[in-house]
Amino acid sequence: MRKFSDYASLLLKGIGMGAADVIPGVSGGTIAFITGIYEELVHSIKSINLIALKLLFSFRIKEFWKQINGNFLFFVVTGILTSVFTLSHLIEYLLINFPVYIWSFFFGLIIASSVFILRDYLKINWLNIIFLLTGIVIAFIITSVSPAETSDAYWFIFISGAIAICAMILPGISGSFILLLLGKYQFILNAVNQFKIDILLIFIIGAIIGIISFSNLLSWLLKKFHNITIILLAGFMIGSLNKIWPWKHVTATYFNSNGVNHPLSEVNILPVPSDPAYAFVPALLFALTGIGIIVLIEFLSKTVKK
Repeated sequence: MRKFSDYASLLLKGIGMGAADVIPGVSGGTIAFITGIYEELVHSIKSINLIALKLLFSFRIKEFWKQINGNFLFFVVTGILTSVFTLSHLIEYLLINFPVYIWSFFFGLIIASSVFILRDYLKINWLNIIFLLTGIVIAFIITSVSPAETSDAYWFIFISGAIAICAMILPGISGSFILLLLGKYQFILNAVNQFKIDILLIFIIGAIIGIISFSNLLSWLLKKFHNITIILLAGFMIGSLNKIWPWKHVTATYFNSNGVNHPLSEVNILPVPSDPAYAFVPALLFALTGIGIIVLIEFLSKTVKK
């Protein structure tokens, strides 16, 4: 039985997931993974099935709520939506004005969490190494692809929602970055900021169908091949560091349908610590802050278990 403090914690974790999902390159699934709610989240989403719908339409609300782990989902989803609708302007501002600091923080966050995950689950054998490398390579390739200009039609918005939401619950593969690849990141962010009901509704319907379908696959993998699946997901996180590396050089740009210039392709570069333009010391501090948060979370989780 969860206490009030547990639900407050779930709300904060949801807020963290929502904030991450707004940033192209950081996955809300990563935050769920780091904060220890990932598997419960996947299994809870998977429980929204025909049995649950039958209970709902039979007005057996209490049984329906229990079937889908309703309290858990309510607080996590509320946190995500609160974060998306309240922090989207702030995060957009920070990404434009302080990108190195934001990327550095998440770089430290993901490195530290990957180390702790692999420490707990990675037993050195060929099968584990193959799955770890497979996850790294897949995420690296996905995060190296250039964004495209695509249709603004409802059908494509629906498909974008279904695909992006699958990435949002995969650690390391950012749903926002998938939207960027599909040419729909700024489009959806603008719809959120201007509250365009039609676009948001189509996108959300696509997302709901996509996440319920994909969560069934993930739940099955976690049940049948738990450690290997965790190692593969950790590989996704490590491979995504390619996208999150703070220092980049834009090699090409493109104008979207609204005439706004965006980076088309970027290459990672090494910082020059002595050059103020690279903000090396502040970036290092932000990365260490990210690492420190994970170390603290790990320490607290061990303390609670004792």
